[in-house]
Amino acid sequence: MADQKAILKAGDKEVELPILSGSAGHDVIDVRALGASGYFTFDPGFMATGSCESAITFIDGAKGVLLHRGYPIEELARDADYLEVCHMLLHGEAPNAEEYKEFKATITRHTMVHEQINMFFHGFRNDAHPMAMLCGTVGALSSFYHSDLDVSNPEQRVRSAHRLIAKMPTLVAMCYKYNVGQPFVYPRNDLSYAENFLNMMFSVPAEDYKISPAVARAMDRIFTLHADHEQNASTSTVRLAGSSGANPYACIAAGVASLWGPAHGGANEACLNMLEEIGSVDRIPEFIERAKDKNDPFRLMGFGHRVYKNHDPRATVMRESCHEVLNELEVKDPLLEVAMELERIALEDPYFKEKKLFPNVDFYSGIVLKAIGIPTNMFTCIFALSRTVGWISHWHEMLSQPGQKIGRPRQLYTGETERKYNPIEK
Repeated sequence: MADQKAILKAGDKEVELPILSGSAGHDVIDVRALGASGYFTFDPGFMATGSCESAITFIDGAKGVLLHRGYPIEELARDADYLEVCHMLLHGEAPNAEEYKEFKATITRHTMVHEQINMFFHGFRNDAHPMAMLCGTVGALSSFYHSDLDVSNPEQRVRSAHRLIAKMPTLVAMCYKYNVGQPFVYPRNDLSYAENFLNMMFSVPAEDYKISPAVARAMDRIFTLHADHEQNASTSTVRLAGSSGANPYACIAAGVASLWGPAHGGANEACLNMLEEIGSVDRIPEFIERAKDKNDPFRLMGFGHRVYKNHDPRATVMRESCHEVLNELEVKDPLLEVAMELERIALEDPYFKEKKLFPNVDFYSGIVLKAIGIPTNMFTCIFALSRTVGWISHWHEMLSQPGQKIGRPRQLYTGETERKYNPIEK
């Protein structure tokens, strides 16, 4: 809603630009009329540019606030399960008991993938990176649902969203099984979303897999805490791909590709790599001092957050699950001992308190995934599984809004101006 105007002096011109206010967060200056005056804005990384209007997720990094459809993430992680969060992200409201039952049944019915998907996997090398396989197989899903690819049809969009939320755990588990040389495990309709994923990951034909309630609860929280995070790189990628009218599976595959980048989806993997570099508890003081030294390239991964300048609201809940899982499984792993001692020091050391370098959600989720037995090269796949509902919710929201146009950022051209071409023989 435009309540005020901003006057921009551009060269010898004055341009009047509306100031728009949302329901929360920063006001934005609507610069759409600026192009007519002969100017564009320049904002590498879009750090100060609102690319869209959205009602899904709100973040206040300074205050450590993350809301999904207005609900605080801490409350959702403690009192709701992942499928409830999926429903509210996609449909706008928390479900009542009947809506939840129907939604859960719909997702459960869609968890199987076509048998021919198995053949796709056999085209990969057995040591292929799981994200490479996931990116390819998610995009390939579009070849199985020709009748539901009309992105202008809201009902088809929702059916596609349900399929993606349901099939992502199956595909991620297949990536893992293919890597380790074990047979694929079919989904089971009698298990919860998190339990089903764990069963597809770790059960084998030779013996039953006993699902720990604490592990299943922690897995569900990992899904919930990574479900959406506003206009991050991968979400923006999905929206940009979707603005061209691309089918939902291609758009989500684009999101997977963007998430694969180590600057985005590899944070908890980077945390585990750091713990391996430290190696043992007795070396922690050395690395703490290195982290405090501005001239030392070493950085503590999993501490602090680019967005949250106070604390990561997701970390508090994940910390509870982390300690619960470690206590239940009684895992004896030197790296987990390093992690717990590092956490203790960081929470007590005045330097970390002053800099607000608290353990973030990636620190705790990485520890939980390692304790469960999930290899680090699978961490980003699990992130993609969790984030699929956020991606598809933003895609659906964008296509539901009137007046959408294909994304077309501008540039500041710094190359050669027009010049004559001489044929190569001259």
